[in-house]
Amino acid sequence: MNRKENGVEVWREKNVRKTREEMGGSDDNKCASLNPIRILKHEADEEKGETARLSSFVGAVAIGDLVKSTLGPKGMDKILVSHGRNAGQVEITNDGATILKSIGVDNPAAKILVDMSRVQDDEVGDGTTSVTVLAAELLREAEKLIELKIHPQIIIAGWRKATQVARDALTAIAMDNRRDLLNIARTTLSSKILSQHKEYFSKLAVDAVLRLKGSGNLSAIQIIKKTGGTLEDSFLDEGFLLDKKVGVHQPKRVENARILIANTPMDTDKIKVFGSRVRVDSMAKIAELEVAEKEKMKDKVNKILKHNCTVFINR
Repeated sequence: MNRKENGVEVWREKNVRKTREEMGGSDDNKCASLNPIRILKHEADEEKGETARLSSFVGAVAIGDLVKSTLGPKGMDKILVSHGRNAGQVEITNDGATILKSIGVDNPAAKILVDMSRVQDDEVGDGTTSVTVLAAELLREAEKLIELKIHPQIIIAGWRKATQVARDALTAIAMDNRRDLLNIARTTLSSKILSQHKEYFSKLAVDAVLRLKGSGNLSAIQIIKKTGGTLEDSFLDEGFLLDKKVGVHQPKRVENARILIANTPMDTDKIKVFGSRVRVDSMAKIAELEVAEKEKMKDKVNKILKHNCTVFINR
């Protein structure tokens, strides 16, 4: 029995070596090729399946719970205390974007919510807390559906369909209501530094937006800042404001004006003939250049006068 077993063992060993030689390479190389190859960094971790899904749910819901208490006109402020280089620096705020930018987040799903809040702040300027809390609550409910063995793609498709239904319903019932716009402005200003003057600035903001006549292009609303005065010295002008000084000995008020707005240099010292440098060999040539520059300026002034404008604004 022992010899037979040894014979079998020897036969097996020979066949294994023969097979490896046919495949090409030594035993050491083949053993090395069977070992798993690590492509991640040594400090990197990998999560799969339910573990990764649960980690994402927990991180996102935690971010939503963090800023939930600051939501709405009765939302509470949070005290942020810095560490490290700026240790001891204290900041009090209830702005969701500011809070999320100030905390360190390692969870991938939580980072997505933080980035989403930052995009909301950059694109809209408000609603950072609302979008974060809404996304966190959607994920909280999605976790329950996942436990019922509903596929994530089915849940996502349902969310997209619900979004379209909600958008259509809002579009159907939408109307311009100044009172509602004022209430929205008051709610927004209640959590800002202007909360003590929200009545005044809510009317100012609504009047400015209504002048856009539904275009929604907020960049058309220009804000000119001047030092001094109080907050309620701010006003919405009925016309066009340009932060420029009136020319010397020029009237400050013109009735029934014909206005020409241009963007052209009116300084003869900056005008060069043909826009290039000229080398001269005598003072007489310099005088000729000066005459040419004056003629060019005179021609420009004559072209402006042909428009019969009574007010000329040069940007």
